[in-house]
Amino acid sequence: MGRTYFRKAALSAAAVGLAAMAGSLPGWARALFDSSPLQEERFAILAQAVGRDRWKLLVLEQIKARPLCWEERQDGLMNPSLNNFDFTGICSRYLDSNGYSLRTSGNDVDKRYRLRLKQSRNGLALQAMDSVRGGGITVARANKVRRDKNAFVKLTLEPGWSLERRSYKGRTLSHVYFANPKPMNTLMAVSKARTFDRSLTFTASLPMPPSQPSGPVRLTVIPFRP
Repeated sequence: MGRTYFRKAALSAAAVGLAAMAGSLPGWARALFDSSPLQEERFAILAQAVGRDRWKLLVLEQIKARPLCWEERQDGLMNPSLNNFDFTGICSRYLDSNGYSLRTSGNDVDKRYRLRLKQSRNGLALQAMDSVRGGGITVARANKVRRDKNAFVKLTLEPGWSLERRSYKGRTLSHVYFANPKPMNTLMAVSKARTFDRSLTFTASLPMPPSQPSGPVRLTVIPFRP
């Protein structure tokens, strides 16, 4: 009886461990995970201002219809209303890489790609950054950004990206994917090509320097008059 109990406990722990370490597993193991699409209207992809210039990513899920887990304010920011009640069984929060990750072409993305929030003059972008080779692709963005430690900025997924739920051998897990049907290599190549095209456009729009005369320059002769 004791051996049976410990054997089942070990198998259960192994299954949980596989799900938790998905980001660090090699490609053949990451392919064991499946995913299914989610109803994106029940989710909010949010950015929270931290300190003077940093941002923190979190994803909220509305499990039950009421009370609302977040509400839009008149200024366009999102109010985290779930902080005002016990949201157990009503809202779910995904706060870090244990709760969300990247998935492309039906596979978990290599751990060298990390989700980062980057602010610029054009707004706020959630990017999948390659920590080894550099470069990245935009997963979601917000065009209107205002820092408020008591509110969130809502981001909108870029075309081709969606939210999916991780599963393992038919069992649904509490993990959300930022998913794209195309391979990561293809997405990175397209992103680099667009960056190159923008740089060419900028160069072409610069004013041309004045042309230098070629050959001898004819001078106007003014007759001398005493």
